[in-house]
Amino acid sequence: MYKLINDLLSLVKTYESSCVDAKDDLNSFLAWNGTQNAAEEVQKPKEGEWTGKTNGRSADSVINTALVHLYRYAKVQAKAAITNSSFSTPDEFIYLINLQSVGSMTKSALIKENIHDKPAGTLIIKRLLDKGLISQQPSGTDKRNMILSISVKGTQELNKSIEKIRMASANVTTPLDLDEKIQLISLLQKLEDFHFAQNFEKIGK
Repeated sequence: MYKLINDLLSLVKTYESSCVDAKDDLNSFLAWNGTQNAAEEVQKPKEGEWTGKTNGRSADSVINTALVHLYRYAKVQAKAAITNSSFSTPDEFIYLINLQSVGSMTKSALIKENIHDKPAGTLIIKRLLDKGLISQQPSGTDKRNMILSISVKGTQELNKSIEKIRMASANVTTPLDLDEKIQLISLLQKLEDFHFAQNFEKIGK
């Protein structure tokens, strides 16, 4: 029992030094100890459970699969939102939203903003130009660079679909409350910032 006695003495010393209103009675000591244990439990990371964990499936595998699945769910919602609109694909209105919210930019900047390779991004931009949803003009500093802007028609078409697009976005995140959405934004932004910094130069080539 000596070890137990030594542990208790060490705990009492911690109680005496860390608790400003330490009292020399058992109930006060036990109450303080219960508070310390509760704080330690809160700080401990939760193990979490997922399908396949007992068979060795990693958290990384679960996260990657979930992101792929969520992309597919979001794509289904986005396609439904642009039915009977001027947009052929969800990427077209996403490009327009970028130009509307960020402002005019070069072709390469717009493609990079959407994490596309150059051939895929160029095709999307061509479709938007052919439909008159965006306009382009040479850069004032470098005539070889074309500056893209959302056109009046593009703004009108975006406004026609914006409520459906917002509803589609809300459908994807429906189960989450505001606090959970803010936490998720922080985590996803951390991932996106890391991978953008690591890969955007390769994507732009």
